[in-house]
Amino acid sequence: MKTGLFFGSFNPIHTGHLIIANYMASFTGLKEVWLVVSPHNPLKNKNSLSNMYDRLEMARLATENAGHIKVSDIEFGLPQPSYTIDTLTYLQEKYPGKEFVLIMGADNLSSFKKWKNYEILLKNYQLYIYPRPHIDLSEWKDHPSVIITETPQMDISSTFIRKAIKEGKNVQYFVPDNVLSFIDGKNMYR
Repeated sequence: MKTGLFFGSFNPIHTGHLIIANYMASFTGLKEVWLVVSPHNPLKNKNSLSNMYDRLEMARLATENAGHIKVSDIEFGLPQPSYTIDTLTYLQEKYPGKEFVLIMGADNLSSFKKWKNYEILLKNYQLYIYPRPHIDLSEWKDHPSVIITETPQMDISSTFIRKAIKEGKNVQYFVPDNVLSFIDGKNMYR
């Protein structure tokens, strides 16, 4: 059985992330999905990230009742910034019996050729892609390692959530209630 790895900053985790993870775990034949909280994505500015332990805790809170979705801090003990190829090499050594699949958005796939050792990733792993509005996937549709799913599309982003919180807007239903309480309790994104 395959385990899907959904890497992200989750800054903060939101309903869109959870819908994608649940869809992948429930509709694609994956046994489970791991949300891999990345301390530092090399394609993002580290200064814009909240504390990695806060992001990890929000992911745990958001998934506490989801038996098929787990949260992983595996990258916390690896060199930063986090490169997917290095994390996968480590995971394959640690869990030799598991078959890992990468879960990513069409927006990430469009910049995939910038990733470290992307050719090796394509050769050794399947990529389960969730569509994003206005992203053309025609270049990838016949690639044997790329599976384009029919995940419901939502145009929600962590950037949108952070901006809304900073502006004092109500983000209820965009993030789980217990995550929103955590954000409020720590006065995050203000």
